[in-house]
Amino acid sequence: MNTMQANPPTAKEIWNGIAGQNWVEAQVLLDGMFKRFEDVIVTGCLEQGARDVLDVGCGTGATTLAVAERLRGAGGCTGIDISDPMIELARKRAVQSGSSADFICADAEDHPLGVARYDRIVSRFGVMFFRDPVRAFANLRRASAAGAQLAVIAWRDPAENPFMTAAEAAVRPLLPEALAAALQPTGQFAFADENLVRGILRDSGWSGVTMTPLDIACSLPENQLETWLTRLGPLGRLLPELDPVHRAAVIDAARSAYAPYTAGGTVRFTAACWAIGGENV
Repeated sequence: MNTMQANPPTAKEIWNGIAGQNWVEAQVLLDGMFKRFEDVIVTGCLEQGARDVLDVGCGTGATTLAVAERLRGAGGCTGIDISDPMIELARKRAVQSGSSADFICADAEDHPLGVARYDRIVSRFGVMFFRDPVRAFANLRRASAAGAQLAVIAWRDPAENPFMTAAEAAVRPLLPEALAAALQPTGQFAFADENLVRGILRDSGWSGVTMTPLDIACSLPENQLETWLTRLGPLGRLLPELDPVHRAAVIDAARSAYAPYTAGGTVRFTAACWAIGGENV
């Protein structure tokens, strides 16, 4: 068994390393699982009459492409993400589909996005990983026109999302303490605390902040479950550190943790999230 690096990797290192590549390889699976979130974001853009949309933490581009398609002829959508491999795939998808969507590979926390340009800022699970979230949301506000709307989705508490932590909980007893510590849920649940999020948005200048519980039924084919548990999240980043025998045992334990969610060839779970809103006034 190898040892993981002593210093935790930065978000840029994570999403430009194995995590980013794994998301690229699992793009079809992830797009299917989270399609209903995409629908929520697209509907919000249409209801507002948005014309220039920024999709933060756009990943491989599913939401950006969907918004651009629905606004075709009336507006556009730009996706920004820190991951080179994911943006590379997003751009390929745009070319292949003839989409007007465009993509920026940069950190939305400090990238110059222009001033008063966008009338809607959206995100599907892409705003929880900033080093300095107040600075990041202030940067997004500067790029927003007067009256622009913020509409982002983030995970609530891990206790409300047992599916998202089932694999890590199951395998933790099989790992030495140093490796087990790497499985603690952190970044993806960074916006679980309502008061914390309200403070971040207040301090970055957003007004009229709303936080509405959003519970979405999700599913994936059972034959794709191993892809989910071996490629994504902290377990996906840890598995390459294990020797083949230990890795197989860990995968078996992780797979068994999903039995309560599986029936009839389909894995089903509820994603407990926040729909977070704000306005640039």
